[in-house]
Amino acid sequence: MELERKVALVTGGTRGIGAATAWLLACRGAEIAIVGRNADEEARRTQSQIEDRGRSCLLLTGDMGRADDCTRVVRQTISHFGHVDILVHCAGGLVPGGLFDLTPELWHQAFDVHVHALFYLCREAIPCMQQRKEGAVVLISSVAGIRGLPINLAYQVVKGALPQFARALARQFADDNIRVNCVAPGIIRTRFHDGMTPEQKRHNLENRIPLHREGTPDQVAELIVQLITNNYITGETFVIDGGLTMRIA
Repeated sequence: MELERKVALVTGGTRGIGAATAWLLACRGAEIAIVGRNADEEARRTQSQIEDRGRSCLLLTGDMGRADDCTRVVRQTISHFGHVDILVHCAGGLVPGGLFDLTPELWHQAFDVHVHALFYLCREAIPCMQQRKEGAVVLISSVAGIRGLPINLAYQVVKGALPQFARALARQFADDNIRVNCVAPGIIRTRFHDGMTPEQKRHNLENRIPLHREGTPDQVAELIVQLITNNYITGETFVIDGGLTMRIA
């Protein structure tokens, strides 16, 4: 897919991996809509950086755990730009708790933001892609959805659902030239991991990650953009984790 004059909607696009992806897509020629929970200073800074690059950037606010907000941001994107060609779902967040200390409210919230949001986003975006005979969707999973952990049950389950969501959509819409792929990052240098203690960070670098360093949002964004532009990849999940998931001990 050539990105010049394409329109990309990036949820969670105001910071972290989402912001890095929106920026790189803009650098490659796309017009951008980014979605955040609110239009705070960080969100407006991301918007300004993209606009300073000479590309349009529509800043939208919404809670991706709400079906009506998911529907609305796609419709606003299409209304503003005339169409949408690319959907990247980065919105999410850690959901703490194991089986006995995870509340039912948090369990359902995890599915709303990570899984149910995709159902509503894709139902609005894919018909536009079908009309244009081309489209790309990228879902952001996690290595936590591939390997079992003793904590964060809901987060693991919802992230584990995304690769299958990608495969199912990829198979259904292949004849429409719409490709759907999934990215599973490991430990990336974002606010998501701010809760780690210095000891946990040191243990990760010394013992868990074979490359002995964290990834960056820009590195994940490069992979996402590659999956968008390469027209012969669909239905796949790509791990980017410095070797974390291949380590036995």
